Amino acid sequence: MITLEAIGTFALIVGLLTLTPGLDTALILRTAALGHRRRAWGVVLGIQCGTLVWGALTALGVTALLTASHLAYEILRWVGAAYLVWMGGRLLWATRRRSSGEIPQTAGAGGATGAGTQAGKGAGDTLLGGWRQGVVTNLLNPKMGAFYVAVLPQFIPAGASSLAAGMLLAGVHVLLAVVWACALIAFARLLRDRLQRPSARRCLDRITGTVIAAFGIRLALGQ
Repeated sequence: MITLEAIGTFALIVGLLTLTPGLDTALILRTAALGHRRRAWGVVLGIQCGTLVWGALTALGVTALLTASHLAYEILRWVGAAYLVWMGGRLLWATRRRSSGEIPQTAGAGGATGAGTQAGKGAGDTLLGGWRQGVVTNLLNPKMGAFYVAVLPQFIPAGASSLAAGMLLAGVHVLLAVVWACALIAFARLLRDRLQRPSARRCLDRITGTVIAAFGIRLALGQ
């Protein structure tokens, strides 16, 4: 059985990893700050499902094969990089289109526009849509697999069930990540009213798009 001391040490390592600002933080903050609460929780659940998958694959030795196979790792790395650059670029392109397409609104037009905005918001605020984005982003990140390959086996004692121990440790990681996500979503809700303004939303999307695309470029460069 895994000792409490080992679980505590693992929790400290993944806790520091969770608190480090990164792609997951940017996705959750941006989604929650725009008022898409269901989609934000979908992103959180998707990311954590991906974490559990990486934990299971590592415990079963699959991710060790991935990191040992240069071709498989490179394919996953390039697919993940392309996805992140596409996602970040799409956000940046959308802000450019909104900037060029903005026109002054009268009081009457504003009401209609506001209703359309609310409808669009509702259409995009889905748990499934967020889950899909979160799980794909997590599973296409080979560095997540490499991290688990490097760290997880050190905490699985000899003679213990690798799968059970791996899922227990991945569960610790998920628990810490969900707690942190709660804090991020609560913080984003405090800023939601300010970020509903078109200029603030463009700024947020540009920052998030740049961060996501930069992660993709770094992944492509192998950094």
